[in-house]
Amino acid sequence: LQLQPHPSKFNGYSKHPFVYYDIQRPKKLSLQPKALSSRTQRIMESISVGGEVGGAGGAYSYEALKRLDNLWSSICSDQTVVQEPRQVVTNTPGLFSQSDMTNKEVDGFDVLVCGGTLGIFIATALSLKGLRVGVVERNLLKGREQEWNISRKELLELVEVGILTEDDIEQATTSVFNPNRCGFESKGEIWVSNILNLGVSPAKLIDIMRERFTSLGGVIFEGYSVSSINVYQEIAVLQLMEGKILSASLIIDAMGNFSPVLKQIRGNRKPDGVCLVVGSCCRGFKENSRSDVIFSSAEVKQVGNSEAQYFWEAFPAGSGPLDRTTYMFTYVEPQPSSPKLEELLEDYWDLMPKYQEVSLDNLEILRVIYGIFPTYRDSPLPAAFNRILQFGDASGIQSPVSFGGFGSLTRHLGRLSNGIHEAISGNLLDSDNLSLLNPYMRLGDPVLRPFLQDVIQFGPLVKTLGLVMLTKPQIIPAIFNQVGFPVLIDWLGHFSLLGSYTFLSVYIDPLIRPLIETFSTEKKYKWKRQLEAWKYGAGLDYKLNNEDITKR
Repeated sequence: LQLQPHPSKFNGYSKHPFVYYDIQRPKKLSLQPKALSSRTQRIMESISVGGEVGGAGGAYSYEALKRLDNLWSSICSDQTVVQEPRQVVTNTPGLFSQSDMTNKEVDGFDVLVCGGTLGIFIATALSLKGLRVGVVERNLLKGREQEWNISRKELLELVEVGILTEDDIEQATTSVFNPNRCGFESKGEIWVSNILNLGVSPAKLIDIMRERFTSLGGVIFEGYSVSSINVYQEIAVLQLMEGKILSASLIIDAMGNFSPVLKQIRGNRKPDGVCLVVGSCCRGFKENSRSDVIFSSAEVKQVGNSEAQYFWEAFPAGSGPLDRTTYMFTYVEPQPSSPKLEELLEDYWDLMPKYQEVSLDNLEILRVIYGIFPTYRDSPLPAAFNRILQFGDASGIQSPVSFGGFGSLTRHLGRLSNGIHEAISGNLLDSDNLSLLNPYMRLGDPVLRPFLQDVIQFGPLVKTLGLVMLTKPQIIPAIFNQVGFPVLIDWLGHFSLLGSYTFLSVYIDPLIRPLIETFSTEKKYKWKRQLEAWKYGAGLDYKLNNEDITKR
């Protein structure tokens, strides 16, 4: 009996686990049945992957996929008895200077940022303002291999903040491509320019930020994990699992969607919705000069015990002229029947070649990508504790196209760094004042471009909805039937607030702004945050560039 690989292979690995041949006597063998590995497992175990790094998309191994699927299963579970989240944060009455911990060695900072992959950006911005800042990262502080896709306009916002230069952008940019397609089934396509059309290397960009941060006096604690946070009257004390104790006026939680502090705040509440993302970066695409910002080529289909509609993104990768990254994603409610990431990947291997008009056999799979992005209606998240502020994904700042992470924080970094500096300078670090830093923010060219860059504006939305109702009134009953009356009522509330924010920012802001400098420190801080909430909540921070959109 000899064991031989099947001749049909990808990445040097058989599409079937093994095929048995008895070259002595060709007869049917009776073997004990064994559980067969999935195609996803065989593909992923055939790829050499590096070590894991922090942040979404920082792990590529099959073991990491199974861990994330187990976490996703626990979120979807309908069991009534669940383990209470670990209590990381404790409010401790009195002064730290009068506590039992004063005899211990404590390294003091103005700000401590927990979670370095995205936290390094806000940490550098605050260091630039003269604050002493420390960053705590449980892994090595470095970026992932897989590129971030973003527009140059968004990166220039980091130049405006002062933490990047245009030369830095050129150094970190690995690919540039235009035009970019948006399309839905057979309804036609729209081609846009300069939307998510840059591939940026997280490894290069974070190296740049790390060097800049340390040159400004910033301190990085690599290989350290958060154990507990005690909030005293005048300071917050961070105890690390490795025994080190740090203190700061403010602790910024940049530990992502599954931050232990966030788990304590949310409790065992399920997300209102989740975006599931799978994909790969492969080599072998001959047509590779354009991207898909969003594309859907199919209707709702059965996936396991659930239903899902798949959407796609595709971008040229900077690692080679034939390298391309494709993402398949869907939006679901967390239920026991919801599909697992591995189930989505099994569909992905069948559907991606058809979507990209290639054969999987002709591709070299460089890495497999996957992630889950939970969303909550009460986002962004108000500060739940004094002296602790959520940032990035942990704050619930959402992105309709880029899901979260780097792409959703660039427009907020200047606003947040200014506000945090003012809060520390004025000692306005109670939960009420910190909540003003993460305010409510909901909801032709001017219509499409802001949305694709994570901005919703009232005027373009009214124009779009009005045109749809005039030209296709027959879809209105279908909308009521699909989403339900209560959801529509809730949406109308958000829509009304979007209009209100637009009115307040355009007409009331100019009347109040000249008076702000005459106010007291706390009143000035609160009014600045209110004006920012109106402006950003209405999407009026977005400035339209003279770039072309063409229809096909």
